[in-house]
Amino acid sequence: MINKTVSNVKEACQGIKDGMTFMLGGFGLSGIPENSIAELVRKNVKDVTCISNNAGVCDFGLGLLLQKKQIRKMISSYVGENAEFERQMLSGELDVELIPQGTLAQRCQAAQSGIPAFYTPAGYGTEVAEGKESREFHGKMHILEKAFEADFAFVKAWKGDAAGNLVFKGSARNFNPNMCGAAKITVAEVEELVPVGTLDPNQIHIPGIFVQRIFQGKKYEKRIEQLTVRTRE
Repeated sequence: MINKTVSNVKEACQGIKDGMTFMLGGFGLSGIPENSIAELVRKNVKDVTCISNNAGVCDFGLGLLLQKKQIRKMISSYVGENAEFERQMLSGELDVELIPQGTLAQRCQAAQSGIPAFYTPAGYGTEVAEGKESREFHGKMHILEKAFEADFAFVKAWKGDAAGNLVFKGSARNFNPNMCGAAKITVAEVEELVPVGTLDPNQIHIPGIFVQRIFQGKKYEKRIEQLTVRTRE
């Protein structure tokens, strides 16, 4: 029987070195691999490139790595809610590649599918297109975007089994599925790790073939980035 379970996050992160490129799932603070990020902070890995939609907030998510100046380059689509991210970018301390959100997702998916590059109209005629090959399709200009090349992909799922099959819940089903199998090693942390055969095959979002290591996560904070409520009457 296939068993990709590792005992803890420390074992899941074996082989991590300075200068590597990491993919990290999540959208804002939704569905981020909290345990894996905490381990990267603990290991004090340096000069890393992080591919993620954004970088959390100042004191949570990837913001924890930014605080310790562990990230050399951020590849993302949004700065928004992280003042430290903004400060490091504007001061030149952090190398930042901002790309359209759909392009970010597709570059992950291309890597997952083994497709080296693809054409997209997004970004043509802007700074995004500088230095990139362009070509016309059906009367519309497109630019060539390359698939990402990453050493590790860290994703967070709701449930998973020992074979690496994953089920995502709610908004956590954002960039996480596209990043599975898009790096040399995919590490999945789950809220609930179940025996093989427990999950309904019709409900599995990502098959285990895309996952190399899986572990049971702990103590998820699941912070709400922007809490919007109405005043009680």
